[in-house]
Amino acid sequence: MQQKVKPKKFLGQHFLHDQRTAQRIVESLQLATGEEGVLEVGPGMGVLTRYLTGMPSVTLKVVEIDSESVHYLRSHYPGLEIIEGDFLTLPLDSLFRSPFSIIGNFPYNISSQIFFSILTYRNVVKQVVCMLQKEVADRIAAPPGSKTYGILSVLLQTFYNVEFLFKVSPGVFNPPPKVMSAVVRLTRNERASLPCEEEFFFQVVKQAFNTRRKTLRNALKNLTLAAQKQEAGLDGFWDKRAEQLSPEDFIELTTLMQRGRGNNRTL
Repeated sequence: MQQKVKPKKFLGQHFLHDQRTAQRIVESLQLATGEEGVLEVGPGMGVLTRYLTGMPSVTLKVVEIDSESVHYLRSHYPGLEIIEGDFLTLPLDSLFRSPFSIIGNFPYNISSQIFFSILTYRNVVKQVVCMLQKEVADRIAAPPGSKTYGILSVLLQTFYNVEFLFKVSPGVFNPPPKVMSAVVRLTRNERASLPCEEEFFFQVVKQAFNTRRKTLRNALKNLTLAAQKQEAGLDGFWDKRAEQLSPEDFIELTTLMQRGRGNNRTL
């Protein structure tokens, strides 16, 4: 009899064993008719894989860094395309011929890094359904004004519609995590590009929240010397704090700042 895979703490593994929860996660994928590409991240012993392989319209690939899990999957799911390696180093734009969906029980210790990778490849990742630490789920789905609203909230909501779907208790995992989990769905919105430099937009958002107790006038001081003097329309932002701005507000702010910087290259 095939031995079960031992969860590895250094990989942040907490294997889901509740079949109803697994089925509910897979059913949260919103797939169009016709063939759809789906990439499963960290399948472990294949609790989600079992339901994904039963969907005739899905072209499934899985990425798994744990060699023991890879061996288990190969013995239980012959014919499954398994990418043995680190998701964070994958060139996602080369996996499928058209935009695809990502699903998985994300390791808690690298969930933020996974989302930043997804942002990099957002033009090919049209949907994400994932389970992660509830604290992170709350954060990325949080609206402006919330205490949990932050960098990931703004960056993900700029390019995706984020939905908090349901909570998951620790008892459905082996080993049980010390925190609650939750499932979220991200669906790519229609924003193809930004009216400002993307790198500068990311810089503005990150710096604004890194000193979130300060007003934007002070939090962005080193970025805005030229903008404060050159660009009309910024006064309405300076006395606000980062959590008060929606993604659209941040886009407008960055665009005005960039324009102001361009008007005074010497500063």
